[in-house]
Amino acid sequence: MTSSFSSSHSSSRSLPGTPQRARRMTDAEINAAIDRKIERNVLFYADHLDEIPQRLRELDAEWDLERALQANAATITVLGSLLTLTRGARYMLLPAVVGGFLLQHATQGWCPPLPIMRRLGFRTSREIEVERNALKALRGDYGDVPKDGEASARARAALKAAQMDSVGHSPGAIRSTVSPPTVPHPV
Repeated sequence: MTSSFSSSHSSSRSLPGTPQRARRMTDAEINAAIDRKIERNVLFYADHLDEIPQRLRELDAEWDLERALQANAATITVLGSLLTLTRGARYMLLPAVVGGFLLQHATQGWCPPLPIMRRLGFRTSREIEVERNALKALRGDYGDVPKDGEASARARAALKAAQMDSVGHSPGAIRSTVSPPTVPHPV
């Protein structure tokens, strides 16, 4: 999978770029569940356009995976440092291990907490942006989405518009998997 987000300084043998790292290192089943949730949400809001502004505010407040991993690492590092000061040097192992995990995540895109956090539903910033842009497309912010017609068709058009990058290429992160008749309330 080639990314249009990659730097001009990277080679084909370089580490995966930030937009792709977590998805590449996440089980396909978890990625598919996250993709289905995004699609269900967009399908729901295709029938509830008046609720889109509230959902966009919720997306603005949603913590992405990177932020959650950083907060988790910082918490354990501070806790380990405090325990080192109050209980002894053996607790220095906690910040050291967490620092190693962060380095591993920065270079490889994977660390032990990643699968747990993905299973808990933490999404990448790209996944959040796909939903945000699809909702904006439904709202009419972009010209590519029809205003009339079946809600599921408008939702698919909005998802397709949201998946396009700035030069019109699909990054292929999210694929349509939900059948048109089902429009569940977002989770």
